Amino acid sequence: MSKFDEKMEDYKKHLDEIGVKYDLELLKKVAKGCGPSIYNKDASTVSGSDPKELETVRKNFLVKKLGLADSDELNKGMDAVIEKYGKSRSNKYRAVVYYLLTKHYKKEGIYS
Repeated sequence: MSKFDEKMEDYKKHLDEIGVKYDLELLKKVAKGCGPSIYNKDASTVSGSDPKELETVRKNFLVKKLGLADSDELNKGMDAVIEKYGKSRSNKYRAVVYYLLTKHYKKEGIYS
């Protein structure tokens, strides 16, 4: 099994654990869009309690990648995704957070 396939198994497991039915092809595209960061222990996760980290997700993913207008409303979407993923879960995979945000904002077309 390739390293990418191993990561996908981890992502699917997390989504199953939180009860999210997922689109496997979209999940793969989101993970590939994260680039080599998915293989770096620190970069592959998102801290849902670190304001600096969340600001990076907001600016680099929500605004730049998904093309959303930069507003305080984005914080509400991130909060909803972090809540769904589990605030107490220490390791929130970046690819899963990005997948959940993509679905939350109905921006799947970005990955078509």
